[in-house]
Amino acid sequence: MTVSEARPRGGRLPRLARRAQLLDAARQVFVAVGYHAAAMDDIADRAGVSKPVLYQHFPSKLELYLALLDATCDGLVDAVRTALASTTDNQQRVAATMRAYLDFVSDEDGTFRLVFESDLTGEPAVRERVDRVAHQCADAIADVIQEDAGVPREQALLLAAGLAGTAQVTARWWLSSDGTIGRDEATRLLTTLAWRGIRGFPRAE
Repeated sequence: MTVSEARPRGGRLPRLARRAQLLDAARQVFVAVGYHAAAMDDIADRAGVSKPVLYQHFPSKLELYLALLDATCDGLVDAVRTALASTTDNQQRVAATMRAYLDFVSDEDGTFRLVFESDLTGEPAVRERVDRVAHQCADAIADVIQEDAGVPREQALLLAAGLAGTAQVTARWWLSSDGTIGRDEATRLLTTLAWRGIRGFPRAE
């Protein structure tokens, strides 16, 4: 379905179901054309609703974009936290975290672009959310490093930011490559790279 294709207009939906429908339509449009080229008319058509219905839920395009961005950021943070909590083996934690980033960027819905490739980062509210998701992921990783390696919080955060940054940049590079490296192999390579560095900080007694 292209951005210009509209869904048939349907009947009334419960508010939460309608909101989810509108967010899904907005995701498709924003991912396809970016914030600036997206029009509320296109999003309403995509959702199969009138524009007044869209405005009842989201009074502006920016509010709609921010709501979608919030949900996407929360999804990445939750995925990282779940990866870290999935095992007490630190090498496997590294692997699970790297896999979480690879899964995030390769999701078919493409919403990772709202976080990592937004065309609206000059907007303070967007910049704040993008910065916040980076800090929350780093905080979660730093908690594990600080507890296990016994390093000061500032050092744990620096190491965590390095791991998260490596995962983010490399996952995006992997997605844009020619596809010769599968996800499992990419996870193995990233884990080997990150683990050889972070294991130099031994567990605290």
